[in-house]
Amino acid sequence: SLDPVRNLSDHQSWTDDLPLCQMCGVGTAPNCTYGPDGKGTQSHPNEDGHFRSEDGLYLYGVFNGFDGSRVSSFVSQCLTAELLLGQLNSTQTDTDVRRILTQTFSQFEQAFLNLFSPPRSPVHLLPFLPPSQGVPFHQLSPQSQKMSERLKELEQEVSGGAMAVVALILNSRLYIANVGTNRALLCKSASDGQNQVLQIGRPHTTENEDELQRLAGLGLDVSRLRQAGVIAGQSSTRRIGDYRVKYNYTDIDLLSAAKSKPIIAEPEIQASQPLEGVTGFLLLMSEGLIKALEAAHGPEQANQEMVAMVAAELAQQGSLEAVAQSVVERVKRLHHDVYASGRQRAAACSRHEDMTLLIRTLNYTLADGALTPTQGGRIYPVSVPYSNCPSSTSKTSVTLSLVMPSQGGTLTNGTNTASNLDEGTNTSPTATLLFRQRGSQASQPDETGRVPPYVDFTQFYRLWGSDHSDVLGSQGSSAGLGPQ
Repeated sequence: SLDPVRNLSDHQSWTDDLPLCQMCGVGTAPNCTYGPDGKGTQSHPNEDGHFRSEDGLYLYGVFNGFDGSRVSSFVSQCLTAELLLGQLNSTQTDTDVRRILTQTFSQFEQAFLNLFSPPRSPVHLLPFLPPSQGVPFHQLSPQSQKMSERLKELEQEVSGGAMAVVALILNSRLYIANVGTNRALLCKSASDGQNQVLQIGRPHTTENEDELQRLAGLGLDVSRLRQAGVIAGQSSTRRIGDYRVKYNYTDIDLLSAAKSKPIIAEPEIQASQPLEGVTGFLLLMSEGLIKALEAAHGPEQANQEMVAMVAAELAQQGSLEAVAQSVVERVKRLHHDVYASGRQRAAACSRHEDMTLLIRTLNYTLADGALTPTQGGRIYPVSVPYSNCPSSTSKTSVTLSLVMPSQGGTLTNGTNTASNLDEGTNTSPTATLLFRQRGSQASQPDETGRVPPYVDFTQFYRLWGSDHSDVLGSQGSSAGLGPQ
């Protein structure tokens, strides 16, 4: 049978003529599995997808496909066409926008199924067909053999799916619609020089209490779901496509007690964010990018570290495409370096999935691109200016970061040089300090002529100490980092 989505992608799409947003950049990297020698190989074609269009409004999306790219490809085209070709306009209220977004997800969920299954085709029999009970193929009747072959084709066609995070900017307001495990971060510069990082929405997994409550309402055992973590091959409890699971959930032990379909494609749409006068940037990330960074450095500061990486590249590069790709490449190198190090987290970094990062700036001025892009090393967030209030943990700097070198080399002004770490010494490696001039926002001397402290290294000391606890432990407490 023909693959309609593949044919659509091979020829001109109905959305090809829509203008691309020039305030946006995208970086990607394919999946990779490392061998014992540290070399990586791609295990399957890239299944991620994305779009970035403007036509009186701004629409962006990142899609994390699985079991093929058919769903992510179809959704990226269908969603763009549905929302940009007449459905949305500036006269609509918040309630209207949220309703349209929800309806659109439902429509293209059904549209994709119909694309493969005209009325009375075998796909509509999928929930009702009995298993073959192990009867050898050659013992089936000719009619049953044809049906069996068609069902195998059908199973392949409908087995794939995708998770999606979609951002819409309309009337200077930001709407985020999320299905699954991708992530949206909004970084806003504050007037006091600090920058707030807001994760909009939570991933739909068995660690999400709201999702567990929804599934419990369907009659499922929450304790079993929490313990399993993975449902029918995916960690996400909401997915686009994956009809094999949605139609046959009664045959899946973990889901069989559900009163209705437990795996759904309904998006969670958070309250809109006002963007009037906001300076900063929006990040849309696929699950593969998030998981790679969390596997390498832990989940605690993943959002802050991602923002710091983006800010460091924005401070140096004049192209958003280059910024996004550099950040993805940095995460890829960090992930590989942890695997090659053989340290505690190495086992969790033996492979990573496809990675996609979409950056959309908000009244943010790019650098002139004269500086050399930073290569390698981990970026540790540093708060500027210093704040000792309890809420400061939710803020991180996008204007000042310490770039510590990867193993085997010291990073100095964006250039890798020979390491200055000699065995048996406690000499600290050289770090590169990246910053952007703040002009009038600089701290002013007080009545004594002193400038208040404006750099808080607390996060840096904690993260660096955690990453190098094995070295510091062997050298004694005197080797610890921190103000002396």
